[in-house]
Amino acid sequence: MSDPVAKKFMVFFSIPLATMAEWQKTDPQQREASEKKMMQDWAAWSAAHADMILSTEVGGKTKNVVAATVSDTRNDIVLVSMAQGASHEAVAEAYQSHPHLQIPSASIQVMEVKPMG
Repeated sequence: MSDPVAKKFMVFFSIPLATMAEWQKTDPQQREASEKKMMQDWAAWSAAHADMILSTEVGGKTKNVVAATVSDTRNDIVLVSMAQGASHEAVAEAYQSHPHLQIPSASIQVMEVKPMG
């Protein structure tokens, strides 16, 4: 549930496209075991930070929009979360221990969001 005095943040989980392509070449049994462990670690991390996480959703196909055209594109963002917390630093520090960062070259960006106007 959202805390009316907490600040809100968009959290972007990124994995370089080249890293994803390499991962697909991993032996399927090894990949499945690693993914299962990461999901367990992720569930534990999420439970420990449940008061901070408002939502988490998987990114899908991406469109690039410019004034003259719309085209298909790809980027490194695989998940997006909305989070809340007392400060930008506190939320970012909480994500330093996130299992997503076990993935080679993975990153998490935390962006404060504020109402327009």
